[in-house]
Amino acid sequence: MKEFQEIARWLENRGAIHSIPRVETLPAPKFMMNGVEHVSFSTNNYLGLASHPRMIAKAREGLERYGVGNCESRLLGGDLEIYDALERKLAEAKGKDCALLFATGYLTNLGVLSSLVKTAQFARIYGYRAKARHSYAFFSDEFNHVSIREGIRLSGADRLSFRHLDLNHLDSLLKASEASTKIIVTDGVFSQDGDIAPLPELLQVAERHDAMVYVDDAHGTGVLGASGGGITEHFGVSSERLICMGTLSKAYGAIGGFVATDRHIGEILRLTCSAYGFTSTLPPDQVYAISEAMDIVKDEPERRRRLWENQRYFVESMAGLPYRLVSTATPIVPVLIGDEVLTGRLSDLLQAEGLHVDSVKFPAVAKNRGRLRVILNAGHTREQIDRLVAVFRVRAIASSCHEFEDFSAERIGSGGQHPRGLDTALA
Repeated sequence: MKEFQEIARWLENRGAIHSIPRVETLPAPKFMMNGVEHVSFSTNNYLGLASHPRMIAKAREGLERYGVGNCESRLLGGDLEIYDALERKLAEAKGKDCALLFATGYLTNLGVLSSLVKTAQFARIYGYRAKARHSYAFFSDEFNHVSIREGIRLSGADRLSFRHLDLNHLDSLLKASEASTKIIVTDGVFSQDGDIAPLPELLQVAERHDAMVYVDDAHGTGVLGASGGGITEHFGVSSERLICMGTLSKAYGAIGGFVATDRHIGEILRLTCSAYGFTSTLPPDQVYAISEAMDIVKDEPERRRRLWENQRYFVESMAGLPYRLVSTATPIVPVLIGDEVLTGRLSDLLQAEGLHVDSVKFPAVAKNRGRLRVILNAGHTREQIDRLVAVFRVRAIASSCHEFEDFSAERIGSGGQHPRGLDTALA
C-alpha cells in the first residue's frame, strides 16, 4: 500500500498526474465544459452521428424491446439474432465472409491478437496433431496503437517491430523469421500521425513471405473510401490474407469493435477467443444504433463530403503559416510543435479561446515531437476553423517578436491582427 502512495506522490510532484476535464455535454462538435461552450477539434465522432435523430430513435427501439443490457455470454444464452444480423452487415461492408462483435475496439485487438496463436493448441484438445511444428511471429509497425501492442504481448508469440511504414525493414524481418505463421499487424490510419498504411504494398510483401495482414481500421471505417467502407475500399483491395478490425465508437457514433475475416478464421475465433466468449457483448440498443449508422453513412453522403471539405479547408488555411503538418492524408491533421512544454501551453491557450485540441506529448509520441492533434469533423463551420487557424497565426507571429503586451480574445477572433503578448502568455 505504501509503495503506491509513495509513487503517486512522486508522480504528482513532477506534474505527471493531471486532472481530466469534466464536460457537461458531448462534442458534436460543440460542447459545454465548466459552463462555457467549446468547440472540439479532438472528437472521433467524425460524422456527428452520435446525436443523429435516427440513431437515437433506433436505440430507443432497442431499449424498449430488450432492456438496457445483455447479461449473458453469446456462447450461453445471450446470442440474439440482431448480433448475427449486424455481423453479416459488417462482414459485407469489409468484403469478408464473417465478422465477430466485441464490447470495445480495444478488447477486439486484445482478444483476437492474443487468440490467433492458440489455434493449434486448442485443436490438440480434440486430438488434432499437426504434421509439422507450429510457430507464430507478429510483425508490428512501431507506431501501432497500444491495444495492438498489448494484444501481441498477451499472445506470448515472437514479436518484431518494423520502422514506421518502412516496408524494406519489414521485408528483411520476414525474410529472417523461421516462424511457420507470420502475421503483419498495422493501423490503417495512425491515430497520432494521421497517415495511412500502404495496404496494397503490405499485401504484396505478405504474398512474398506467405504472411497474413491484420489491419486496425478504427479511424478509417466510415471515413475512407467512396462510401465509407474504410481502407480496403480506399485502395480497392481484397485478399484472403487480410483480417480487418474496426471500431464502432468513431465514425459510427456508438460503442464496440469487430473483426471481419474469412469464415474459417471467424469460426476458430468464436471457440478460442476469451474476449468474445467469456464476457457479455454489446447492449442491444447499441446494435440497433450501429446498424442504423451504417445506413446513414450510405443515405447521407453529404456528411462525409463536409468532413473532407473541412479537412481541405483547414490544410489550405494553414499552408501559409510556419508549421509542419505531420500528415494531410486524413481528417487527423497533427500540427507539429516539438517542445513538450510549449505544446501544452499552446493547448491551454486554445482552451482559453474555447477550442479543445488534444496535446500529444511523450510518451505517446517520441521526445521533442509534441503536437496538437487537430481532428476535423463534418459538423465544423468555416468560422470555427478560422478561429482555430487565427490562434496558430497569432502564436506564429508573436514568437518572432521581441516585445510583448497583453492581447485579447477579441483580437484573436478578428484574425490575430495584434499578435504581441502571446509568448508572454505561453511563458
